[in-house]
Amino acid sequence: MPLDRDVLEAVREMDEHDLRRLLILAKARLEAKGAAFDAAAPRVRLQPRLVRCGKPNCTRCPHGPYWYAYWMEGGRRHSRYVGKLGEGVEPTGPAAPHPGTGAGSGGGPFAGEHGPG
Repeated sequence: MPLDRDVLEAVREMDEHDLRRLLILAKARLEAKGAAFDAAAPRVRLQPRLVRCGKPNCTRCPHGPYWYAYWMEGGRRHSRYVGKLGEGVEPTGPAAPHPGTGAGSGGGPFAGEHGPG
């Protein structure tokens, strides 16, 4: 289920202190539901990606930017769709990999989330 736009906007407006509090709360809720966290959680970086829709006559391609989270796990690069985050969001980490590489394999920090579609 996608996150409500009001929730995303509220998170974007949070300062560092509130973001850390939210992280602690989210981790506690996930652990209460049985999720396990290892001490060496992967470093996640956010990068925008322009996406082709695949329609042969589309004159507006590519679409986006859509934001993706990237991380390394088990020696492989993974990605997961985060959403269309809007203005004021800054990329984190180095440039994103080529759009055709590093597709998520279902695990990692965003397990259970779905890409655009």
